[in-house]
Amino acid sequence: MKVAFIGISEFGAIILEGMIKSGNRADLVVTIFNKSPVKEIAEKYGIPVFQSEGIENAKLEIEKYKPELVVVAGLYRIILKDILDIPKYGCLNIHPSLLPRWRGPSPIQYTILNGDRETGISIVKVLDERTDQGQILAQRKIKLEGNETAKNLQERLANLGTRLLLETIPKWQKGLIKPQLQDETKVTFSKILTRADGIINWRETAEELERKIRAFNFWPGSYATWQKGSEFLKIEILKARVLKAVGGPAYPIGKTSVVPQNEICIQCGPGFLPGKGDFLVIEKLKLEGEREMSSEEFIRFHQDFIGTILK
Repeated sequence: MKVAFIGISEFGAIILEGMIKSGNRADLVVTIFNKSPVKEIAEKYGIPVFQSEGIENAKLEIEKYKPELVVVAGLYRIILKDILDIPKYGCLNIHPSLLPRWRGPSPIQYTILNGDRETGISIVKVLDERTDQGQILAQRKIKLEGNETAKNLQERLANLGTRLLLETIPKWQKGLIKPQLQDETKVTFSKILTRADGIINWRETAEELERKIRAFNFWPGSYATWQKGSEFLKIEILKARVLKAVGGPAYPIGKTSVVPQNEICIQCGPGFLPGKGDFLVIEKLKLEGEREMSSEEFIRFHQDFIGTILK
């Protein structure tokens, strides 16, 4: 069966390579950006690539290849109905959430941000331009431990999505699957993440901030500002854990101190009130212009850091 693959992101690239390695090579890859991960995989395996500023421009190219099926993964863009009508078996979208939960462009990050205890993969028959609002052909759940990062959860879901897709396609071809409508009363949406989302607000709880650090670990990252004399330096927080306050003193929000393990500890939440708020213990961080360091190592190099207030 001739297959066209449409995608952009690392999630799509993992699925495309998984298809190829399992003997289900795509005949054409359609992408947008010049350096997209999907394009890199296609070129690695010698698959023809059509690249354009918009997926809508791919109609003639897809028609030329006459695919029987179009697979979409990691696209998060509108696909025109003219393209959806080309393949005999339609267009299948691999979405990394249990739809209708977390429609939109950032389902993996929102799963972590909201502390979901489970997630999964949905294979959707795309009916119109909104690729995550079609009929569900298959779903598979996984349990979450609460320590996942966006990067490792993306890889886990992409590998699961590849396996589920390859199980679903032959059943779909044979007419053995009855598509299920999504329950519109249970819809939740994720939004496009911007660099501004990565700016840390120390008034949030340590639990909220720890989730953000895991959710944003490859984009947009989690950043604070350290005023060192007249300089304002950007610090990326790479890994952290929550320390709940049980009595004792409280500090101004964002103030840095040290816990017994010789790690940086930062006051979050309400602050000031004894026994209120909580603390974020920093395990790994990176100062702009420097390499990644453990908290203990960072303190050795920057002894004037402790006692300052981060913004």
